[in-house]
Amino acid sequence: MDSPPLRESVTAAIQYWEPLRILYNLGLAAVVLTHFGLHYPASRTILTVNLGLLLFLLAVLANVAYCAAYVVDIFAQSSGFREVWLKFRWVVFVTGLSFAGIITHFFASGIFS
Repeated sequence: MDSPPLRESVTAAIQYWEPLRILYNLGLAAVVLTHFGLHYPASRTILTVNLGLLLFLLAVLANVAYCAAYVVDIFAQSSGFREVWLKFRWVVFVTGLSFAGIITHFFASGIFS
């Protein structure tokens, strides 16, 4: 079995991962908002421009980390395991979201407690 051309693999990766990026960001935002809500009203007192900038920076870094899925996806699509990979790449999404959610939990705990 021949691997698909790079352009086809990249297109398939973009079509798969970009819609999931919305769920990824919503999941991480839910973690942050939960911590904010659990520590309200004390958490309200630390709302500053600098906190906003920090949260923006962390959100950008989380999205840069999300892009690691592209490397794995395109590599796997180029292998002889492409058909199996396409059925089970959701496992990478769930694992990555869980990992990022745990990191977000610890950051949000430190910020809002």
